[in-house]
Amino acid sequence: MGGSCYIKAMETERLWNSEYIKVWCSNFLLYFAFMLMTPLLPLYLADTFDANKEVIGLVLSGYAIAALVMRPFSGYIVDSWPRKTVLLVTYFLTCAFFGGYLLAGSLTLFAIFRMIHGAPFGAAGVSLSTVMIDVLPSSRRAEGIGYFGLSNNIATAIAPGVGLMVYHQWHSYEMLFVLSMLCSLAGVIVNATLRLRQREIIREKQALSLDRFFLLQGWALFLVVFSLAFAYGILSTYVAIYGREQLGITTGTGLFFTLFAVGLIISRLTGTRSLREGKIVRNATWGIVVSISGFVLFCAVGQQWAYYLAPLVIGLGNGHLWPAFQTMFINLAEHNQRGTANSTLLTGWDLGMAVGMFIGGSVAEHYGYHMAFWTGVMLYAAGVIFYFVFARAHFIRHKLR
Repeated sequence: MGGSCYIKAMETERLWNSEYIKVWCSNFLLYFAFMLMTPLLPLYLADTFDANKEVIGLVLSGYAIAALVMRPFSGYIVDSWPRKTVLLVTYFLTCAFFGGYLLAGSLTLFAIFRMIHGAPFGAAGVSLSTVMIDVLPSSRRAEGIGYFGLSNNIATAIAPGVGLMVYHQWHSYEMLFVLSMLCSLAGVIVNATLRLRQREIIREKQALSLDRFFLLQGWALFLVVFSLAFAYGILSTYVAIYGREQLGITTGTGLFFTLFAVGLIISRLTGTRSLREGKIVRNATWGIVVSISGFVLFCAVGQQWAYYLAPLVIGLGNGHLWPAFQTMFINLAEHNQRGTANSTLLTGWDLGMAVGMFIGGSVAEHYGYHMAFWTGVMLYAAGVIFYFVFARAHFIRHKLR
């Protein structure tokens, strides 16, 4: 009798319940739609508007700046209004702005659409993360968060490759914008079918303080995440145009992102066991060492074989360090600061990506793509050193669990 009750209880605590699967798929579609055109936007701006490298960096960093501004406030929005409503509105606006790219007849108008696009995209990402927590059974929360992160990791890794294959097949940037809009529209439809528990909306009047927007104990890890995002922002944005202009790679750039995806998925799946065993710091340390090795390989060799081996190595490293860092942020936070912890992590990533794309474009314009990539690697190396000298010990001293 007791055993059957236990089995029944476990069945009701199923991780992959229907609502969790919907949120997982919706998150995948959001990031897939956004990343589908990422490696081709520099080529699009150069071919369509004759933009130079510095202008390309400025235009492309706009969305990350808007997402960065929106992230800290998104938690308050999803707590102050029905979460499904917030999710549908922000997700639909993200979808609509893909159509705006088709209407942009000038570089200025495109830059405006690109910047504004970041705001609903950032808010939709936070909304999905919050809804994901709502639909997870508490006993499976840590495991569910890990698998949920895999959805945007996979999408971010494979979408650029798909976009490149589509472009090389049809040579149409407009088709990519349409595909992105259709993918995000599918996400809107999935979200519309969500069935969320009713909850009471509590609006408390509290004095504003910095720790409501930023996890103060996570500042050291924040800097490390920023340095990684800085390097990745430069690499992911300019790898396609660099491959075409410097290495003569016109059709194989998609393989770069495919190999990145392979490394990412392998490491995420193999690293789950050690995370369950509580070896968070070891996972983070291993991941950061492997990741920086991949970046150095890409920059130091400058050959086609390194061009394709480097993303596999970077993927292996990032797949280990990202869930470990997310867990470290959560472990530094009180239970009522989990949203702040996630927001701080994502803000570090958004800020690093934005600054990386902007500075990378400026450096590439004046000194070439190779120096732009080395700029990213040098800042990331500084972040790695900071991690070993201070951030790792800071986490161990201040973690709450």
